[in-house]
Amino acid sequence: MTLQQQIIEELGVKPTIDVAEEIRTTIDFLKDYAKKHPFVKSFVLGISGGQDSTLAGKLAQLAIDELNEEAGTRAYSFYAVRLPYGVQADEQDCQDALDYIQPTKTFTVNIKPAVDASVAALTEAGITLSDFAKGNEKARERMKVQYSIAAMNGGVVLGTDHAAEAITGFYTKFGDGGADLVPLFRLNKRQGKQLLKALDCPEHLYLKVPTADLEENRPSLPDEAALGITYEQIDDYLEGKDIPEEARKVLEGHYLRSQHKRHLPITVFDTFWKA
Repeated sequence: MTLQQQIIEELGVKPTIDVAEEIRTTIDFLKDYAKKHPFVKSFVLGISGGQDSTLAGKLAQLAIDELNEEAGTRAYSFYAVRLPYGVQADEQDCQDALDYIQPTKTFTVNIKPAVDASVAALTEAGITLSDFAKGNEKARERMKVQYSIAAMNGGVVLGTDHAAEAITGFYTKFGDGGADLVPLFRLNKRQGKQLLKALDCPEHLYLKVPTADLEENRPSLPDEAALGITYEQIDDYLEGKDIPEEARKVLEGHYLRSQHKRHLPITVFDTFWKA
């Protein structure tokens, strides 16, 4: 088995999808989890205004709507969470995403005071964070807020991780990489676009240039610039197609270096990390 085949199998990516089937599969996955665990009364997800959180949020709200309809109550809720660091440059996209999703309730928590306080405390202790490390601080603060909201509302936290993100490890460990359920797992970037198109999402929300927007010295840096490879190439690779050799080396390098992110905390019984 080639490394490409191994990765495709590990991430569960299909070369082509039935869009309606994948929408149904995701909604049923969320509903079945809630039904099996009576303590679950809500899903919680941070909404950034990008493709991934818009798709996960829409599917979560559809699942909540069906759960309430089947139960004949309004017992289930989807909590969309806005988590800006100060003022977000693409705030209008966030509001458009919320208008599209129509969540049960929206919370807005400005993470800037908490992040700045943490950075200041570290500085006082003699630890100066780089811009990159501060970006991870923001991601972890956002996830902490979501778990606090979930704790007070019988909720579980949703993640937006998908195959094109998982293969590169392009997320913060225990930040946006930390969640209870990842409903988009198995889909690549273009397949996510297909689902949003079928769900009548406004085009500008899934055609916008993806960016993590965590670093202040490189604001709105496109994911593709940070990764050194395009999502088209990543998606082609995940669908079993050939891509240019240099792009393959870059992508497989990202995968091998980020294996620890796709694994639970490592124990003495794990061997994948050994030379």
